[in-house]
Amino acid sequence: MDAYRALTAGGTSTRAAARVTGIARASADRDRRRPTPLRPVRRAPANALSAVERTQVLQVLDSPEFVDAAPWQVYAALLDQGVYVGSIATMYRILREHRQVRERRRQARHRPRTRPELVATGPGQVYSWDITKLAGPARGVYYDAYVMIDVYSRYIVGVRVHSRESGPLAEDMMRQVFDTHGVPHVVHADRGTSMTSKSVADLLEDLGVTRSHSRPKVSNDNPFSEAWFKTLKYAPVFPHRFASLAHARVFMTDFVAWYNHAHRHAGIGLHTPAEVHHGRHHTVRAAREQTLATARAAHPERFSTHRLAPKILDLPDQVWINKPDQQTEPQPLVA
Repeated sequence: MDAYRALTAGGTSTRAAARVTGIARASADRDRRRPTPLRPVRRAPANALSAVERTQVLQVLDSPEFVDAAPWQVYAALLDQGVYVGSIATMYRILREHRQVRERRRQARHRPRTRPELVATGPGQVYSWDITKLAGPARGVYYDAYVMIDVYSRYIVGVRVHSRESGPLAEDMMRQVFDTHGVPHVVHADRGTSMTSKSVADLLEDLGVTRSHSRPKVSNDNPFSEAWFKTLKYAPVFPHRFASLAHARVFMTDFVAWYNHAHRHAGIGLHTPAEVHHGRHHTVRAAREQTLATARAAHPERFSTHRLAPKILDLPDQVWINKPDQQTEPQPLVA
């Protein structure tokens, strides 16, 4: 680069200098325009506040009179008193230097909520449930769909549609579910009024079922119910509105039957929830492997790996709600 500069300084054209030195003219120009690493130290403005004055401004901002006020409010109040200590930007600058650009009023401090960590290794261990709204025949009319799902098999073990949400209705649904499918180890839900109602809490305590709840305002803590509601409401057959409560109940019954027995779920090896819940997936998987083996024998060039079945057909050994980090030893509610 020094040779290039010497040639151009002596009157040689940039094109000739580039040809002689082998340095592209764009590189030389970029190097010329690159700022030097050593920049002159910026001098303090002549009108800058002194250290004593900045301390006085901070004392005013933190005084009992203004500690709960924003700088622009302090600025206006001081002007009304005939006092000027600095601009609004100066006040913000001084507060920023002392890490006070935040909510300066006293705030309530809530203890951190424990993240629920649940694992299921088979059907009947962890149930998740929630309530979703179904639009009725007129604006402002809604029906409540109570849905309980087995976390491992994705099987809908219970569904009810009512005109209102209440703890006793949820308790009645749970009793029917437990009588039909057995009592699970854990029942997980969010913190809605029905989920935390005394009737539901008493039922689960009497049966020895562990109650688990999502953290406040964290929908990801109840992913299986939320995901199922999206599957429901994004289905092509889902109506914009239901004509009546009876219409909603018939639709939910038919949709759940289709989902349990016909929908092949990607999270459970493309089996139907009913196959996994009732233990029929082993037979289905064996038949699939036989079909793939026959196809491989007929056309081995069409199979690029030694793996017989694609990975998407694998059924997971464990299903988690909030799986812990690998660095920490998991402490699930269900082993």
